[in-house]
Amino acid sequence: MNGNPNPNITISIERLILDGLPLTHAQHPLLQAAIEAELARLLAADGLAHDLQSGGAYPRVPGGAIQLSGHDTPAHLGQQIARAVHSSIGGSKR
Repeated sequence: MNGNPNPNITISIERLILDGLPLTHAQHPLLQAAIEAELARLLAADGLAHDLQSGGAYPRVPGGAIQLSGHDTPAHLGQQIARAVHSSIGGSKR
């Protein structure tokens, strides 16, 4: 990443499809904030995958799976979703 140990990373997720989550419309901003915070934390710690470091736009990035317990909070779901996204874009991606 150009030798900069703390590069600026800008990610824009235009659309995130989350079918079947047990959330109310009022909880959506809480979920969004949790996803953003956890993804930022993970990327700060791990960076981007090498093939994404040059930038560009990608029409689709596959995420991983999350586990629903039936008692999930927006914060917990947001962390799981961020980790699933990070599994496809993070520096430790294989």
